[in-house]
Formats: sequence, C-alpha cells, structure tokens
Amino acid sequence: MALTLYVDTARWRAHHKHVQEQFPGLVPVCKGNGYGFGHERLAEEATRMGSDILAVGTTYEAARIKDWFSGDLLVLTPYRRGEEPVPLPDRVIRSVSSVDGVYGLVGARVVIEVMSSMKRHGVSEQELPQLHAAIENVRLEGFAIHLPLDRTDGSDAVEEVIGWMDRLRAARLPLHTMFVSHLKTDELARLQQQFPQTRFRARIGTRLWLGDHEATEYRGAVLDVTRVAKGDRFGYRQQKAASDGFLVVVAGGTSHGVGLEAPKALHGVMPRAKGVARAGLATVNRNLSPFVWGGKQRWFAEPPHMQVSILFVPSDAPEPKVGDELVAHLRHTTTQFDRLVDR
Repeated sequence: MALTLYVDTARWRAHHKHVQEQFPGLVPVCKGNGYGFGHERLAEEATRMGSDILAVGTTYEAARIKDWFSGDLLVLTPYRRGEEPVPLPDRVIRSVSSVDGVYGLVGARVVIEVMSSMKRHGVSEQELPQLHAAIENVRLEGFAIHLPLDRTDGSDAVEEVIGWMDRLRAARLPLHTMFVSHLKTDELARLQQQFPQTRFRARIGTRLWLGDHEATEYRGAVLDVTRVAKGDRFGYRQQKAASDGFLVVVAGGTSHGVGLEAPKALHGVMPRAKGVARAGLATVNRNLSPFVWGGKQRWFAEPPHMQVSILFVPSDAPEPKVGDELVAHLRHTTTQFDRLVDR
C-alpha cells in the first residue's frame, strides 16, 4: 500500500515535445526533488529528448546526476569562494554572479549571471568593466538572466533583456549565448530576431515537467477503515468524533510532504479571504486534507502522521474499503512518492 504517482507517459512526453518545439535549444531544469519525479527519472527524460545540457540546482545534485546524464550539467546556484569542494567532471558548468567568483574559478567553464529586476544575485552594470580581465582565465559559456514571474509595474521582460544585451555589448563582452528564464515563446522569438548572432537558451523546469496537469495524478491507498460514532475518542490526542462516520487511514504522511505547504503569494480580496478562513479553521483543529473521496476533499481527523494520514469521512458518504485509492491534490515540488507508475 503506497502513495503513488501515476503518469500518463505518452501524454507527458507529448507535452515535452510541444515545449521543445516552442523553445528551440531549451535547457531542461532538474533541481530540488526533481519536480516530484526524482532526479534519475528526469535525467532519463532529458536524454530521451536529446538534450545536450541539463540544469541542476546545486553541486551536490550535479554529483548525483552525473552518472545518469552524459551531457553537460549547468549548476544554477552561483559559486562562492570558500564553498565545500565537490568532485565534479569537466562537463559541469558553474554559474557565477560576481567578479570575485569568476576569479575563483580559473580554468573552469562558467556562465555569468547578471542582476535582473529579481534582485536576487548577479553581476551589476558597474562591475562589467572588471569582467574583461576576469574572463581571460575561464571558459565562458555565456551570460544568463533570471527574470521575475509577475510584472506588477507593467514593465516588459523583453526590454529588460535588451537593456542587458546593450550593456554587455557596450562593455565589449562576448554575446554568443544568453541563458534566460521565464520568457514566453513570442518574447524569446522577439529577442532572437533582434539579436540573430546570439543563441538564446531558455532554462525551463515547471512548464516542461508540470505544464500538463492532466498527465499526472497522485493517489494514496486506503490501509484501514474504522467506523466511529459521535463522541468516540480516537488518535494520539484522543479527540472526540464530531459525528458518526469513518476514520480512514491512507498512505501519505509528512515524510511524503502531505500536510506541508510552501507559502503562497496572494493577490486580490477573495484569495486573501479564503486564506484567513483556512487559518481560522486551523485554530480549532479543522484542516482540509489533499485527499478526495466521494467527490469532496476530506478533512484530516488529526494532523498527518509520518507515513499515513487519518481522515474523517462522514456517514453520509460512501464507505471506503481497504485497497481503494484516494486522489490527492499535492504539490509536486514538495511531495515524495513511494512508487511511480507509468500507464
């Protein structure tokens, strides 16, 4: 009995092909938990797609993935002097976001990140003149810019990239390759048309692996079902059942990421109101689970355990049976499955 990720493999791969056609020369991204699929699986898919390069989050991820992917590996986390050395093959390319970082990677293959409106990390415009001497001792693979997802100020992503292209050109720095993130198809086409001598390579993760929501589905297997009457005590904290129903033990707990949720940016009155309502319910131990039964998301009977969750299903709903599977609405990037099934 397990928490299973089911993949409609043909549909999933058809989506990969569609994204590849939209973004020629794209760089697949495989970081974190492998977008819910795992590093090994995404490395295999990148190979199947014919990718010459795969982007990973850290040097530790590169050390693990190097045995599964034979092409170049681009580490997205910028190099910092003093970081723990990790043995890596020459086909690993390091991102750098400072002039000092470039000087610290003599002989290495590097991609230099420039500071975008994200203001996360990157070389500033004022530092560009210092890059001339710095890049003489590295193998420069190109520049990169990581753009924000939302532009509430109405600014244009393409214009931001053009601004940096002009600055790099004015500083007489090589512009043979620019790695970009979070651009639309038409925006990438505009850039390629304006700078035909530069190869623009889109680094894509979420849109590539998770863009077709209907291609994947999590399901948790029912392990036990116990009938309870109103007032019966149950669980670690011996709470009372609010009404007649069933306690359903389902595969999927905190070790899988069930009950764990990344903070969300809320925009608008309605999403904020719903967030306040959820927080209010949580103060009286009412937490909605990600598991669906009888067409409805069911409430946790108590906080999820390490490997299972206990749900309360009221008596007016169909009685679950051991071996049934409940669809679970889980976030791929925070979920660890027990098994993956292609179908």
